[in-house]
Amino acid sequence: MLAAARERNEVQIVISDRLAECVDLERRLEKRFGLHEAIVAPLSSPDADATEPVSAAAGAYLSAMVRSDMRIGVGWGRTLVNSLAYMSEKAVENVSIVSLLGGIMKARTFNPAEFAWRFASHYQADCYLMTAPLVVDSPETRTALIERCGLRDIFDMARRLDAVILGAAGMGTDATAYRSRFISDSDRESLIAAGAVGDLLFNFLDAEGHIVRHWINDCVMSVPLDIVKHVPQRIIAAGGTTKTGALRASITMLAPTVLITDEYAAAALLQAGE
Repeated sequence: MLAAARERNEVQIVISDRLAECVDLERRLEKRFGLHEAIVAPLSSPDADATEPVSAAAGAYLSAMVRSDMRIGVGWGRTLVNSLAYMSEKAVENVSIVSLLGGIMKARTFNPAEFAWRFASHYQADCYLMTAPLVVDSPETRTALIERCGLRDIFDMARRLDAVILGAAGMGTDATAYRSRFISDSDRESLIAAGAVGDLLFNFLDAEGHIVRHWINDCVMSVPLDIVKHVPQRIIAAGGTTKTGALRASITMLAPTVLITDEYAAAALLQAGE
């Protein structure tokens, strides 16, 4: 009965063990990057998959954060989708969930729309989706979709958000964008050649946190990062040492208020900044 209840997400088992090493890393991250809060999840080894522990920490954080009368913008990725299993449903009123990027034209395992509507369903919230492909064929098409096809409302809503929760992705073959075939082999190689170390809302960034010069960045259907970085509460949830460059670039670009990561990625971030 307990196993069946867990599968239905009616029962959650959480083991809380605040390791001193993780707490120390949290304080150091907060001081180094000017964070309001850092949450560092323990991980068994540097080579272990950090997705599940970071997802668990993100789910717990979001469960505590969501309150009535909130407008929350969301990104995508395995970490965010997996965090849904660790969220506790509760009664809230007048909550809106806004997907900050397109991609709903074809069902995929990690479709950008999936996290938004499943997150919204946890809290019986209104869900707003960007009904467009993730990447279009030209900047002109992007402009037309925004200005003449009703997507301007999503961009206007993004300026009034209370919080955003985003994942940061690297450029490895394990990245969600690559595994889900949102980008081709040749696009990935040309992005790396252009200096990309990862992406934030499918905006590809270089090591200094600047958007690289590449055609994808001109054609991606996402709310511009210049809008997102003015949202009062900005949360990044990502882990794994392979994402160190992407995490550091995302922190530089977004200046998050909250960072949720694992202990080895946290140590790598601090070491890279020395």
